[in-house]
Amino acid sequence: MTFSSQSKGVYAIATTPFLDDGSIDFDSVDRLTDFYQDSGCSGITILGIMGEAPKLEPEESRAIVKRVVARARVPVIVGVSAPGFAAMRSLARSSMDMGAAGVMIAPPPALRTDDQIVGYFGQAVEAVGEDVPWVLQDYPLTLTVVMSPGVIAKIMSNHPSCLMLKHEDWPGLEKISKLRALQKSGELREFSILCGNGGMFLDFEPERGADGAMTGYGFPDMLNELVQLFADGKRDEAHDLFDAHLPLIRYEQQLGVGLAVRKHVLKRRGIITTDAQRRPAQMLTPTAKAEVDYLLARMAKKDKRAAF
Repeated sequence: MTFSSQSKGVYAIATTPFLDDGSIDFDSVDRLTDFYQDSGCSGITILGIMGEAPKLEPEESRAIVKRVVARARVPVIVGVSAPGFAAMRSLARSSMDMGAAGVMIAPPPALRTDDQIVGYFGQAVEAVGEDVPWVLQDYPLTLTVVMSPGVIAKIMSNHPSCLMLKHEDWPGLEKISKLRALQKSGELREFSILCGNGGMFLDFEPERGADGAMTGYGFPDMLNELVQLFADGKRDEAHDLFDAHLPLIRYEQQLGVGLAVRKHVLKRRGIITTDAQRRPAQMLTPTAKAEVDYLLARMAKKDKRAAF
């Protein structure tokens, strides 16, 4: 199972389920993998920022990769970002050996200049191997690294093994348009663009040229329906569906508690056993959980998937 520069649809960003004692909940990993696939996802991305990857021991990361890849019927992308290239290479190579479709690499926060950014990804590709397909993660809101369309174009031109951009700049609609314009003029090769930010701007990103979403919003089945509605030219229906989910999407985008909201929703949907996180963690208060449940109840009036 592979992904390509023409990949479309929804790649779910997977959470890492834990039990209340902090151990990995592998039964929930299985249910979560099945849930994403049964929801129509084109792929699954594991060990990303929302997967609490920095809180895992190396052997735990490999155990999760092995478990998901063995069960998945769709391509699996593994987040391999690390402070050093030795750890990045080790996880990337072992993941590929276990059957992963590719890896995702994010820039470290220390990068500031365009030359630093371009140089870093040159070293990263050298470390993991030019034969490893990879996704470039552009997430300045969290990583504080700003990549202009020109820098992204330079990285893509330098590294044919980069097949996809995970775009989650904010605001970022113009960036999508500029990259697609460069491709249309023949100045930039083809690559897939999937968008994150919890789907916050997925009401317009497909019209700007995005191929779909790569995010962990707790309703991947809705995201898949939304992307298909845009593909079918049903703009008003797509916006109606998006609008029904927007209050929860917006609530989830609060800094610090997004993962807690996501895990609470997945628990409510019966996919994971607990909403536990590894420490350090910011959990939802009882009041916040009640607010999320209220949003779900209101959403259920328009989308029965929220009627648990």
